Amino acid sequence: MALGASAVAQEADIHQGNWASWRGPLQNGVSLESYEGYEFNAAPVWTDAISGRGTPVIFNGRLYSWGYRGNGSELMEVLQAREEETGKVIWERETQDFMSDTAYSRYTVGSPTVDPATGNIFLANTYGEAMCFNPDGDIVWYHSMVERFGRLTFPNGRAGCVVVDGDIAIVRGVTSYWGADGPARDRFFGFDKNTGELLWSSTPGVGPPYLKDSSFSTPLLATVDGRRVFYAGTGCGNIVCVNIGDGTPVWRWQVSKGGINATPVIDGDRLIAIHGAENWDNTETGRLFAIRFPTDLDAPGGAVEEGQGGAPKLGPEIEAWRFPFEQFNCSPLVQGGKVYQMDKTGLLVCLDSESGKMLWEAKLANEQLFSSPLYADGKLYITTSPGDLIILDVTGDQPEEVAKVKLEGNCYGSAMICSGRLYVHTSEKLYAFELKNTGIKWAKAPADERPVPGPPAKLLPVPSDVLLMPGTSQKVTLRTLDAAGNHIGTVETAEWAKFIPPTARVKSEMDAAFEGNTISAGAEAKESAGAWKATSGELSGILRGRVSKNLPYSQDFEGFELPETHPVDKVNFGHPPLPWIGARLKWDIRELDGNKVLAKTLDSVLFQRGLTFIGKPTAKNYTMQADVMTDGSRRVKSVVGLINQRYIIALVGNSNVVEISSNHEHLRDSVPFPISANVWYTLKTRVDVAEDGSGVIRAKAWQKGDPEPEAWTIETKHQHAYPEGAPGVYGFSPQAQKSVFIDNLTVTPNE
Repeated sequence: MALGASAVAQEADIHQGNWASWRGPLQNGVSLESYEGYEFNAAPVWTDAISGRGTPVIFNGRLYSWGYRGNGSELMEVLQAREEETGKVIWERETQDFMSDTAYSRYTVGSPTVDPATGNIFLANTYGEAMCFNPDGDIVWYHSMVERFGRLTFPNGRAGCVVVDGDIAIVRGVTSYWGADGPARDRFFGFDKNTGELLWSSTPGVGPPYLKDSSFSTPLLATVDGRRVFYAGTGCGNIVCVNIGDGTPVWRWQVSKGGINATPVIDGDRLIAIHGAENWDNTETGRLFAIRFPTDLDAPGGAVEEGQGGAPKLGPEIEAWRFPFEQFNCSPLVQGGKVYQMDKTGLLVCLDSESGKMLWEAKLANEQLFSSPLYADGKLYITTSPGDLIILDVTGDQPEEVAKVKLEGNCYGSAMICSGRLYVHTSEKLYAFELKNTGIKWAKAPADERPVPGPPAKLLPVPSDVLLMPGTSQKVTLRTLDAAGNHIGTVETAEWAKFIPPTARVKSEMDAAFEGNTISAGAEAKESAGAWKATSGELSGILRGRVSKNLPYSQDFEGFELPETHPVDKVNFGHPPLPWIGARLKWDIRELDGNKVLAKTLDSVLFQRGLTFIGKPTAKNYTMQADVMTDGSRRVKSVVGLINQRYIIALVGNSNVVEISSNHEHLRDSVPFPISANVWYTLKTRVDVAEDGSGVIRAKAWQKGDPEPEAWTIETKHQHAYPEGAPGVYGFSPQAQKSVFIDNLTVTPNE
């Protein structure tokens, strides 16, 4: 049986005075607190004028909030540690947008997470940085998910939050990586919470996210059938169940044609969730529903559809009830046999959780976008998009309004309660309100039942994915897991052999070698990617890896074969270097004017904006140069460019400019430069960062074959320059109509 949300909680003393993650100790927005002599004080105890669109958390007397401030190129997301009592900032850490297409200041749509075992703070920000800080604010580990694993960004800016279970930190995002993970899919990544080493990645859904639906449904943890699993919605319209120990997709249920952003909740032996897109089985839009999930995870009753991949698909018979309702982001709350849910128009409904029958409804606002309801001691605390905080007593047959407070700004984040205080973050301020009382009681949370591991059944190489540069090596630890994915221990020795999966479309091998459990790339190792199989007795496991190149780097594409014929263009083409992140589906290699060149694909609107990275995310102090060409006409021309240290330097065909940008809304500078379609130009760029952190991004462009001009065409200053970043190539094909072309690419150390 699934123990569900209540069973996930630790012992009660861990939660007394703490709210360590977005939806609290029970993962469902329900507080363990009750009060004697309750009275709400509408005058805040303290406020701070910092914008935010998420929910703060509290652990051991500190409040951790995630907000943003500044404008233009100086806009920063800010993680702050505060004194819970006074709101005084103890420390803060700023991060800065880079190369995302986040629009309308949709920043900090998510929440930090505190690990109760270590006190460490985890954050996955809007533009794909996954970070772990210790209580003093020092970095424990960090990943640029965009540059390391090909995470895509979207204008809606949804980030969500990291989920910690045992020693595993779970991060999610839509990624386009390499090999089998090249297609854009909604994926989950399990990292060692202490070291940041990748344990596994999981692709439980099928197909690309619908209409760029970057789901931020937070994984819901449970113990089922002797293993730890999580449930979540995906950008491809599925509710999925995934094994936490090894990332194995267990089952999925297709419910909608669009993404599911809300987080599900558990009610007994059922899962309750909502979506706001077109239903999979009819033309109606939206559904609040309950499904009976299987409890025998070795035989969940579904099958993997041929050619689809993902988890086994369950049939329609698991649905217990449905209620027509539209909501994309706001998650349901279940308490005392009742389901509380708001729709996108601000209507709150209360349903019987057993039957799905509506008990009452209340119109609270004219819009509800993100925030989810909070429950404590018989009352709902609801923040609405227009900026109202509403408290309802829901102990009777009908709700009764206790208080309604107009806040400054809009409310997109959920409210949070801890130790008799209520916290709300709006687009203008962070608020702390007092719940006056004469005493607080904490209900005892059910114990967290952890599975008992069985005998070893497989190996898990850690890290499970490596990036090597020539002349470097990586130690790999081999963990042992039982058949249910539970971690047991380690083995010291194993036999390593190169491994090509039978289903691999590209039969490639990594140019590296193992000595013991250490993998090394020789000084002359070639750019390559592949997999390895470790075997120890009856146990085995798979490692994936890439070898990139040290600087100087050059690529003219002449050495590539063109073995395939494009089904539409009818031209022969080949694929770019396999280690390039996200390259295979965004670019191909074809012959043009007697030379082999890199060309932007037009197969998917999802990839009309294509960023592809070549080397390691920590590269810096380099100069890039390439021959580039746009396609198009006088009306529509594409954009072609290079990525240098997190800056995109591009020839923008329609505007006839050389442009330097990162996020277009916050850092963009350009100068006029006449650009003709189907004419080759040479583009050169470098980034120089001073000791005080400021920098200058320089670029020059000239028609190919002409002498290089002495002066830079454009020089852009940036007060908070990016100190490092992977080199890459960039192409934008409006509505996937016009290609771009790149040739003779070089990356050299700055002189």
